[in-house]
Amino acid sequence: MSNTFGKIFSLTSFGESHGRGVGGIIDGCPAGIELDIPFIQNELNRRKPGQSNLTTSRDEADAVEFFSGVFDGKTTGTPIAFSIWNAKQRSGDYDSMKELYRPSHADYTYQLKYGIRDKRGGGRSSARETIARVVTGSIAKLALKQLGIKVTAYTSQVGPFQLDKDYSAYDFNEIEQNPVRCPDPEMAGKMAALITEVKTKGDTIGGVVTCVIKGVPVGLGEPVFYKLHATLGAAMLSINAVKGFEYGSGFDVNHLGSAVNDVFYSKNGEIRTRSNNSGGIQGGISNGEDIYFRVAFKPVATILKNQHTVDTSGNEIEFKAHGRHDPCVLPRAVPVVEAMAAIVLLDMYLLSKTNKLSQ
Repeated sequence: MSNTFGKIFSLTSFGESHGRGVGGIIDGCPAGIELDIPFIQNELNRRKPGQSNLTTSRDEADAVEFFSGVFDGKTTGTPIAFSIWNAKQRSGDYDSMKELYRPSHADYTYQLKYGIRDKRGGGRSSARETIARVVTGSIAKLALKQLGIKVTAYTSQVGPFQLDKDYSAYDFNEIEQNPVRCPDPEMAGKMAALITEVKTKGDTIGGVVTCVIKGVPVGLGEPVFYKLHATLGAAMLSINAVKGFEYGSGFDVNHLGSAVNDVFYSKNGEIRTRSNNSGGIQGGISNGEDIYFRVAFKPVATILKNQHTVDTSGNEIEFKAHGRHDPCVLPRAVPVVEAMAAIVLLDMYLLSKTNKLSQ
């Protein structure tokens, strides 16, 4: 079950960074969703390596191939199997590191847990696994579009450079107009310059992705153990390099309750809140307001500098990593955050329908 996410609309992913490919099996997908292949491929293109000088230079087409669950361009309601083939692996880059544990990687924990590990690019622990999430998330997006639900994420911070306005102040049309995927062109330029500087030094930098979900109906999420915000948090924390998650006002807790309570009011028979510090979720259930949250990503663990570590025999050594790596994961993480959010929302929607039918 550790490779499966979702209760009704679920993804089981498979594959490794330097294996034949990465893919997945989607179960519980509603029938009749038109599979917009150009849209799905564009989502993959937003995630794929080599898209700008701010990302890894690994050059992969990342074209998806579907094997089942689709007929005449539409989903059939049966399991959807798909794969994206790896073509440009350079496994030899890892030969010099196969007998050591790279700092802040999964090498040591995988070895201790399983007694064996794929030394080529981290194997299953590689962020290349997120390809399966993006394919699944793009299909979820197509389903959510029919419900009027839209998921949008963007880079809101890289290192010390961060956006300081509410998400409503930015033009989301600007997000895809720069390689950082930041809706503020001026701040995007500063972020890009910093990533370039860090890259030339063989180092890496972290930051934050903000996600906004509009059009969510009231009632998505379950009490106690399957709360909407808890499931979104689990989804985001399952993404490689994620170190933190906050929704609504989050860790901004230096306020009195009287200042941050979301007061209800009625307008044309519809109940709304005058503020949205709850981030669109109350009691673990969506309240009809925009859902928004932030996801913190650490600097990529692979740096092209000399580092100290130990080898598999416990000897302390010095080494320098080689290969093609991202100096900052943020630009390519944006579509992954969107994908996982879309998977959660569609799963929650289908679960809410099941609950109502059982009442």
